[in-house]
Amino acid sequence: MHATQTCRSTVELPDLTRFYRAVRQSSQALIAPLSDADATVQSMPDASPAKWHLAHTTWFFERMVLVPHLSGYRIFDGHFDFLFNSYYETIGARHPRPSRGLLTRPTLESVIAYRQHVDAGIEKLLRYSIAEVMQLVELGCHHEQQHQELLLTDILHLFAQNPLRPAYKSPEPLLVEPQSLGAAVYLPFEGGLAEIGHEGSSFAFDCEGPRHSVFIEPYQLANRLVTNREWIEFMADGGYRQPLLWLSEGWAAARDQRWSMPLYWEERDNTYWTMTLRGAQPLDLDAPVTHVSYFEADAYATWSQRRLPTEMEWENAARAVPLAGNFADSGYYRPRPASKVMQGAHQMFGDVWEWTRSAFLPYPRFRPAPSAVGEYNGKFMSGQFVLRGGSCVTPPAHIRASYRNFFPPATRWQFAGVRLAEDAESRPSIRRRPVPRAESFRSDVLAGLAQSPKRVPSRWLYDEYGSQLFEEITRLEEYYPTRTETGILRAFAPEIAAFCGEDLTVLEYGAGAALKTELLIEALHRPRCYVPIDIADDFLQHTAARFRRRFPSLITRPVTADFTSDFAIPEWIPATRRLAFFPGSTIGNLNANEIAAFLHRMLGHVGSDGRALIGVDMCKELPVLIPAYDDAAGVTARFDLNLLTRINRELEGNFVLDRFRHGVRWNETESAVEMHLLSTVEQAVTVSGHTFEFSTGESIHTESSRKYSVADFTRVVGQHGWRVDRVWTDDQKLFGIFALSPLSS
Repeated sequence: MHATQTCRSTVELPDLTRFYRAVRQSSQALIAPLSDADATVQSMPDASPAKWHLAHTTWFFERMVLVPHLSGYRIFDGHFDFLFNSYYETIGARHPRPSRGLLTRPTLESVIAYRQHVDAGIEKLLRYSIAEVMQLVELGCHHEQQHQELLLTDILHLFAQNPLRPAYKSPEPLLVEPQSLGAAVYLPFEGGLAEIGHEGSSFAFDCEGPRHSVFIEPYQLANRLVTNREWIEFMADGGYRQPLLWLSEGWAAARDQRWSMPLYWEERDNTYWTMTLRGAQPLDLDAPVTHVSYFEADAYATWSQRRLPTEMEWENAARAVPLAGNFADSGYYRPRPASKVMQGAHQMFGDVWEWTRSAFLPYPRFRPAPSAVGEYNGKFMSGQFVLRGGSCVTPPAHIRASYRNFFPPATRWQFAGVRLAEDAESRPSIRRRPVPRAESFRSDVLAGLAQSPKRVPSRWLYDEYGSQLFEEITRLEEYYPTRTETGILRAFAPEIAAFCGEDLTVLEYGAGAALKTELLIEALHRPRCYVPIDIADDFLQHTAARFRRRFPSLITRPVTADFTSDFAIPEWIPATRRLAFFPGSTIGNLNANEIAAFLHRMLGHVGSDGRALIGVDMCKELPVLIPAYDDAAGVTARFDLNLLTRINRELEGNFVLDRFRHGVRWNETESAVEMHLLSTVEQAVTVSGHTFEFSTGESIHTESSRKYSVADFTRVVGQHGWRVDRVWTDDQKLFGIFALSPLSS
């Protein structure tokens, strides 16, 4: 962050005087917890000692304000021009930045005396309402606020080098409570011309203007920041080991500097800790990830199949967001989790600076000031990227929507994090199943509510928000199927590959994001072709594109079709032996007729010499089974109740959500877990002009998930042309992957 010229003073003289005093006092308060040694040491070339920050900001007022404008002013020490000049070439030579930590003199006591001397001069000068002086003093105050933040980030880096992990503030453990935030929601923004840059009469640095028009394509922006929990998933999936995710320069930096996690993280007894200004603390998994470089942010965005926003998109979205957040005045000094109840874009200001994909370049018609204070921004407009929004150590009065921070792309010591964006039409949100047409939704809901007992097909649970909630469910501790099936695929990869054979074409039904399929493809011996099958064409194309990048030697040919209906495999699919892949226990959601039709359809697709792998949720004890559908954090309840929200939104319903609750039952006859929405009162509900009566305790049956024993599933597939050759399970037999062959083979 760098100080630059502003157009004019934006406050009256008495307010400016109070502002100056407050800023100067705040800076000295920041060094109160430090020893003399702490204030002198420098941890790296990019950092500066605390006392240097105090002296440099004071030098700015002396050199830029007092020397040219206060007649008879006595310079405190003639050596300070050399010691505390930062980048001002027009002023003269300066002490090298990497050597600032070697300045044992002047002492901190002398620096404080220097500040008092300059303060007296500024107070004297401010008795006169001189426009140019007021402008420079205001600029100096904002410059010093920048250094207040830098002082804290430099102290954190310094203390992080100490194996004792000293604390800048009280080291008591901070309260951390799991938030169950759910997947980020992507908020739509219309394209077109937008006005960008500072407007109005308040203070701004020169690089924030001139205000100008830009054309923005339609886009979507995440409603919250990326969390530590989500970053751990990136790490676990090999994010720091996959060069295809990284920019070339970023991959080189990651390899050379051995990045494997964000700066300040460490692992203790299988738990992640991070260094904070309150000492080492357990990682708050639901707080925004911070201390990541632009290179890491970009790699994470690529892994997430999204991108970083441009600074224009960010500012356009932030314009309507209140200037409030977790700033330095909270004293918390680390990012906080987003609120559980979020409306619109959240965490736009405070917590972490947000990397954008925009290079730091001048706006149209930008001209740097001709004087020395105009040196900074113009000459830094090369090789740096813009960050927006402020952080948990930014002074709250210092930030605004147009503020442009900037750093080199490898910078990690700043409180910098990630918010994702995507093109409006580039991809749908991840969903387990595609969303069918609106008329089908209306027909199914009206018919289902008219039945006794009432029921709505489970596929309607998966609108955009429902799909995001389901993705969150798969990460819950109680929800064992996803991680268990993934573990089986990893543990038995060689045996699964041996069963499947070589030179295969893999057909995946309801492919969606196809995350587990990557494990299968990696395990197979020379797979030839991958055919993801899904009804959502745009999402399907995105999945196919990811596979082409990840497996360049694999032929990837997507087929747009509904796997629950009859369809033919196109003739242009290579004529090799075929493997049908149906993971995720989705087969448990099909009724008897649907299972029969699907198994016969699959048999026709692979032929008599084909093979199949099907994920099956096994029978188990109810204390394990029921929590998977009724978790303690209530995520599954929100997922279920979202169906009523969707009916209200799309079908003119008037369900009152507080009058229903999520319930789970075990149907012994069907060996199935059932999800229900239970009416807590006697009531009448209207949907699309039709009224439906509910008695107290009456429910809407929203999903059945059948559980199988090995014998039961073997019997079912045997009735429809298949035999079970092999079953792979986890140690507790919670889940199974069944290897099938046609009975005729």
